[in-house]
Amino acid sequence: MQRLVPVASGKGGVGKSVLTANLGIALAQLGKTVVLVDLDLGASNLHTCLGIKNRHAGLGAYVWKAERTLSALLVESGRERLWFIPGDNLLPGTANLEWNTKRRLIKELAALPADYVLLDLGAGSSYNVVDFFLASPAGLLVLCPEITSVLNAYSLLKTSAFRLLLRAFPEGSEERARVLAFSGEKTEGSGQSFLDFARELAAREPERGGQALAALTRLSPSMVLNRARRSEDAELGYRLRDISRKNLGFEPAFSAFLLEDEGVQRSVALRRPLIEFDPDSPFARGVRAFATRLVAETERPLDERPSDERPSGTAQAS
Repeated sequence: MQRLVPVASGKGGVGKSVLTANLGIALAQLGKTVVLVDLDLGASNLHTCLGIKNRHAGLGAYVWKAERTLSALLVESGRERLWFIPGDNLLPGTANLEWNTKRRLIKELAALPADYVLLDLGAGSSYNVVDFFLASPAGLLVLCPEITSVLNAYSLLKTSAFRLLLRAFPEGSEERARVLAFSGEKTEGSGQSFLDFARELAAREPERGGQALAALTRLSPSMVLNRARRSEDAELGYRLRDISRKNLGFEPAFSAFLLEDEGVQRSVALRRPLIEFDPDSPFARGVRAFATRLVAETERPLDERPSDERPSGTAQAS
C-alpha cells in the first residue's frame, strides 16, 4: 500500500530538500519503490540535490493541462526503484494554485504506483504548503535547533489545524465564521486547544463538524530535528511537542535526530547525495536509520506510534 509523505518546514535553510533526496534514496536501497515530487512551487531545487539536470517537464505542465497525468512526468533518477517528478519555476501561476487544482493534484499523487511518495514542500505556512501537508495525516516536519525554526514550525502546525477546520465548512456558514473568530483569538495559555474547539463544532454540527473533528484527531505529524550539534538540542523538539499538545490538541512524534555534517554542503555543491557520496557520514547513517524505522512503522496504525520515546537514528554529538 502506498504511503504519501509530505515533507515541510516552517522556515527555509533547515535542510528539507537535502533530507527528502537522501531519505528517498535510503528507502529505495531498502527495496522500496519511491517517487520524489518537487512541490516547492516557485523555488524548486530538489533536482539539484539529486544531481538531475533541470531539462524535464515539471508540475506546471500538469497544472496547465499540457500533460493529463502525473505519471507522464515521471523521470528516471538513475537509481534503481527511485523516480522523480520535477517542480516548475518557469510557468507563471504555478506557485499559487486554486483549491480545486490542489485537490486534483493530491488525488493523482495518491494514485502514483509506488510504496512511498515523498513530497518536498516549500517552506513556511502558506495555504499551498499547508494543503499539501494535510494530504496525509502523517507528514514530516523538519526543523533545526534554532528558536526561529521551532516557532515557525509551530506556526505551520497551528495553520494546518486552522486550515483543516476551515475547509470543513462552506463559505458563509456560521461554523466557518466561528472558525475564523477562534483563529483570531490567542489560544496559547487560554486553556482551550484547537481540539477542544473542534469538539464544540462537532456538538453543534454533527455531520461536518464530526468529520472535521475526526480529521483533526487523525493528524499525527512527525518531527525531524536536523543539523543538531549536541544531544541537548533535542529539547527544542520536545518543547515544540509539549506546546502543540497544550494549544493544538495533538503532538508531533519525534522521529529522527540528525547531526550537523560538513559533508552535506560538499555533496550539494557536487550534486551528489551524501548517502551515496559518503555513506558512512553521520548524516547518512542517521537517514538510513530513519528510513529503516519508517519502513517498520508503515504497517503500524498511526494511533499506536509511541510519542514519548527518544528519537531513533540518533548519533551522539561529541
